[in-house]
Amino acid sequence: MATLLKGAEVVSALNARITADVEQLKNRGTAPALALVRVGERADDIAYERGLLKRAETVGVAVRQFLLPETVSQEELLGAIRQINSDASIHGCLIFRPLPKSISDERVRAALAPEKDVDGITEGSLAGVFSGTKHGFPPCTAQACIEILDYYGVETQGKTAVVIGRSLVVGKPVAMMLLQKNATVTICHTKTVDMPSVTKRADILIVAAGRAGVVGADYVSAGQTVLDVGINFTPEGKMVGDADFAAIEPIAGAITPVPGGVGTVTTSVLMAHVVEAAKRALECA
Repeated sequence: MATLLKGAEVVSALNARITADVEQLKNRGTAPALALVRVGERADDIAYERGLLKRAETVGVAVRQFLLPETVSQEELLGAIRQINSDASIHGCLIFRPLPKSISDERVRAALAPEKDVDGITEGSLAGVFSGTKHGFPPCTAQACIEILDYYGVETQGKTAVVIGRSLVVGKPVAMMLLQKNATVTICHTKTVDMPSVTKRADILIVAAGRAGVVGADYVSAGQTVLDVGINFTPEGKMVGDADFAAIEPIAGAITPVPGGVGTVTTSVLMAHVVEAAKRALECA
């Protein structure tokens, strides 16, 4: 039976650290603030926003909401982003995506200042991830994986890590972050030949395939640490991961549950990024 790598414990530790940092910043005259940009009324965006506001209140991060109609023009949205970029009292910005088809996602990402990009969507932030510099921030989900490994003391140096998925949201950035922690990293994807033969050799397996239950028992070997990034819903409305938990849990050494794993940590990582952005802004003032 695998050890469950529960997100709640990681969140508790992160929140304690964030709260202490927020207090120190406020004592120095800086109140960390996040700009939240939402276009339209997508139910999943609103649900995430609700949880985000609650987490922000818990740790003391202020949130300024920029709520725009579905019919907003490209220039109106870019104007809001420029306003956020120029406002020194706002330290980070989260833009809910996907955006309406009438909006150029590329132009929106390019418009956001990398130093305020707390969810790693700009090319500047991603360049920072790949170069290992503190320019912008990594995507929150990728960072959440690293936070879980660190909190539970999972050794990465000299270990073999396999990442299933090559998106810029999780797969590629988390692979680079593992490489910076001295793991030997392989990225698998839809064109990988005989993927189970590759994943079975891993000490650490991160599953970001984007399909429910696609990784089964034949993909894992005894004692592996498995992080399941997937969030999918069955026709009955049950949340499941990209890994078949019931099949893998008896084999793996440790595994994150879904729900209650990586996704739980992501919002706290976002708050930590806002606080770090506030620290950097204060140092540069």
